[in-house]
Amino acid sequence: MTLEERISDGIEKALKEQEDKKLKKKKFRLPFGKKVKGARAKKNYITVIKINENLHLDFNVVRIENQTIMIDKIPRLATAQYIMYYKKMPFIILPSWSVEPLSPASHLKESLTDGSNIKGYAILLEKMQKEQLGAKKQISGLIKWIFGLGVAALIGYALISGGI
Repeated sequence: MTLEERISDGIEKALKEQEDKKLKKKKFRLPFGKKVKGARAKKNYITVIKINENLHLDFNVVRIENQTIMIDKIPRLATAQYIMYYKKMPFIILPSWSVEPLSPASHLKESLTDGSNIKGYAILLEKMQKEQLGAKKQISGLIKWIFGLGVAALIGYALISGGI
């Protein structure tokens, strides 16, 4: 192997490694110190993701007291219907312009009433797949019956004629 080939191979390997690093997806990680687990969660601490007016996010760890949290010296609601979990860590998503956090339950109800829910599509798709599989099962069942009747006719003929 010549020196030129070695250099070109080295360059190609380096370029492939850089491409592989670019293609790897980065996992979502909370900012340092914003995780609430174990003892802090038992003491009613929660991670608050505040959405500012300019749509930037701020992560805070606050304590729930009397079903409220204090953010920017304003009391906000923090009842069980607003709490979500990510990897067993409690979260609340709070728009800065509202006293009430985002509620997954209310958004579910809204999506059911305005027709933007995916449940209808999932049920329809499942029904179509069952019907498609049902047609195949009926055909295979029919083949079994025909084969069984053929074997029974053969056995009946053998018994009547005295053997094959």
